[in-house]
Amino acid sequence: MASKELLVVSGVQPTGPMHIGNWAGSLRNWIDLQDKHPERCLFFIADYHSMTIEYDPKEKQSQILDLAATVLALGLDPKKSTLFVQSDVPEATELCWIFNTVTPIAEMERMTQYKDKAARHAKNINMGLLDYPVLQAADILLYGGNAVPVGQDQVQHVETTRVIARSFNKRFGAFFPEPKALLTDTPKVMSLTEPTKKMSKSHGEKSCLLLDDEPETVLKKMKAVPTEPTGVVTEDALETEAFAGVKLLLDLIELCEGKAARKAALAESPVKYGDLKKRAAEAVAGRFADYRAKKKELLKNPDRIRMVLASGGAKARAHAKQTMQAVLKVTGLR
Repeated sequence: MASKELLVVSGVQPTGPMHIGNWAGSLRNWIDLQDKHPERCLFFIADYHSMTIEYDPKEKQSQILDLAATVLALGLDPKKSTLFVQSDVPEATELCWIFNTVTPIAEMERMTQYKDKAARHAKNINMGLLDYPVLQAADILLYGGNAVPVGQDQVQHVETTRVIARSFNKRFGAFFPEPKALLTDTPKVMSLTEPTKKMSKSHGEKSCLLLDDEPETVLKKMKAVPTEPTGVVTEDALETEAFAGVKLLLDLIELCEGKAARKAALAESPVKYGDLKKRAAEAVAGRFADYRAKKKELLKNPDRIRMVLASGGAKARAHAKQTMQAVLKVTGLR
């Protein structure tokens, strides 16, 4: 099953509107990877994974559709990539169960994300939270994925996938590849209201710059970013907690327009923070103007989006069925 050629697999959960941190950390990389490795990328909407936290079932389908429209509007090309919904390939959960039988519980209990999510969702610490990395391993290995684009904070999950593949191969013979983390340049985008913390929807919508935010909303949110009183900005000062908000504003300008724009924003000293916030808002709103227009156009014809997902799902499932037939044979179940 192993392949010397790169085969990229990645997913994102449909839990509501995407923010600029989601784009910087993963969605932007999807577009870059499909251009570098056309027809070698599988990207999925992880609806099974999204069930581990409480949600309104009535909203899930609209969240899936909205996320699909988001990635398509950002530039994902179904001719270059396979885009599908995770639950359209039930073989993923079938393989997850088989992987459960070769995965030590201790391996799951040590996972940093499990500890973090269990702390945040103390009233709903379910088996899905604990078993999440096993399903993730199935998501990757079901297609023979050998490259997983992640930031440094996700490397542990890829290592767990390697451990599971190794355990399966040891028991049933060489079968699955041991995928490697494809470390990506994923700048950490910080919260607007608490710029010492990573941007997250769990901190409230005011702390996030949503990709769908209109220019006036972006400016309103940007005005709430805390700054300091002097306006004297140095590289050393930007590393201190007092300047965390100022650093965030500059990082957003660089993220959307490049290093030269960041440098130009510091041309005057002392820096006028009102002007800096306006400049950052313009950079963000301008960067995603085309995206917003494309997404609105896509959502006018939701059936076309569903067709893209159905086509991707059929392609992914055809591959998954072949894998499972072979898995059932090597495990003695067929």
